[in-house]
Amino acid sequence: MPGKAPKVAKLIKAVLAIHTEILRQEAAAEGIIAQVDPLYRESARNFIRYLALRTFNLKDVQEQLSCLGLSSIGHSERYTLANIENILYYLHLVQGDTFSPRYFPGQHPINYFTSQQLLNTHTNRLFGKSTQSNKTRIMVTLPGVAADDEDLIPNLIGVGMDIARINCSHDNPEVWASMIARVKKENTKKQRGCLIYMDLSGPKIRTGAVAIPSQKKKGKKTRDALTLHTGDILRLYRDNRPAAAATLDKQGQVRKPARIGITLPPAIENARAGDRIWFDDGAIGGLITAAYKKYLEVQIVRAQPAGSKVKGEKGINLPDTYLDLPSLTEEDEQNLPFIAQHADMVGYSFVRTPEDVAALQTKLAQLNRQDIGLVLKIENNDAFNNLPALLLAAMKSPGIGVMIARGDLAVELGAERISEVQEQLMWLCEAAHVPVIWATQVLESMAKTGVATRAEITDASMSGRAECVMLNKGPFILETVQVLKNILGRMDAHQQKKSDTLRSLNVAKQFFNP
Repeated sequence: MPGKAPKVAKLIKAVLAIHTEILRQEAAAEGIIAQVDPLYRESARNFIRYLALRTFNLKDVQEQLSCLGLSSIGHSERYTLANIENILYYLHLVQGDTFSPRYFPGQHPINYFTSQQLLNTHTNRLFGKSTQSNKTRIMVTLPGVAADDEDLIPNLIGVGMDIARINCSHDNPEVWASMIARVKKENTKKQRGCLIYMDLSGPKIRTGAVAIPSQKKKGKKTRDALTLHTGDILRLYRDNRPAAAATLDKQGQVRKPARIGITLPPAIENARAGDRIWFDDGAIGGLITAAYKKYLEVQIVRAQPAGSKVKGEKGINLPDTYLDLPSLTEEDEQNLPFIAQHADMVGYSFVRTPEDVAALQTKLAQLNRQDIGLVLKIENNDAFNNLPALLLAAMKSPGIGVMIARGDLAVELGAERISEVQEQLMWLCEAAHVPVIWATQVLESMAKTGVATRAEITDASMSGRAECVMLNKGPFILETVQVLKNILGRMDAHQQKKSDTLRSLNVAKQFFNP
């Protein structure tokens, strides 16, 4: 059944209420806006306006505007107030009335064109000007072998790598220095601007060592994994003791459950019964059933039918547990001088609060590298919920970006929510004119096996809405960069950012009502 024609007077009243709230929240946030770097002053102002806009459920308003053929609110992230005032101007014309905005259509300081220029300027300041036809940059994680391989880095730059990523969780400064030297040498030879991005490790919550003696009496072979089934009990010890398989009685019943240690015991200090726990990037799911002085008792609730193996040094996620851990670890602080000396950008792992951002900014200032690109890695529930405050804190630096770490986010928030969450992150960053890095599992099968799945191709095509896409290492990474570059080139003319139904966003409401 067709919808009713919009009642213009009622629609004007609804949009005027939105307009009033935007101006009210902007005025209330003037102190916050004044604290950001002058380069981000207008972007912060637009961001506050957009957050105020998204406290409303705008679905009906947008549908009525579309029915009238007026500009949709659904594309106004970058220039929120200009779009609202344009809509009010034209709605009053339809009504045969007048509306006097501060600026007439097309003349607002942050309009469609100037907002795109702001985003492009911020993107170029962080990633450098693109030397290729694609507007989306390609970041590639360098494997340790790149330090000694004479051809890998030149070939990667040759096929389209714009940014070389070094993960400080692996290797050491000697290896990193060799990689960086090869990138810079190739830049000089080809007059390319491939930048260096270095990821801080952050607090690494991982399983302890697994070296279980074989049950066979002959030989001294050990197993490097525990096999866990749905329904099994696992004891996660509050120290890094060696793992042990379950012991059974003569009737085959479990006498003592399997056990494993943790590399960062403080991570589970606040764990309680009922909290969820995930191992190995969500491959194995568990529920904490009891918390004792020496260990947590975990019931496995998700595993492969034939059992799932968990090895040492595999990641642990605790989405329901308050983690009283510093985002900037002692190891990170030790690595920062090297990063400050050699990198164009630093990735901030495990960032959760504005105070975390301020702590890193202080350290960088002490190293006289306030100018280094600061990338917030959004990889946990706290970071997602605090994103508005994180962005405003980061804007005190002159060059910032956001990495959507989709793998960790999927584990923390649930795989079924990752599509929704990554879209919200894209909208919020566009409103702040902050470039985004689309990361985790992009063309992963192709990088590892040489063959991409159809789903991966679709995902890669969607990644072109971001300003940068990250690929992980693999034996077929050269071919993967070429395929991604081809996909991005084909999609470049077809899409720009997003469109949505504009329900209210909890993350916006929480910012104004913490």
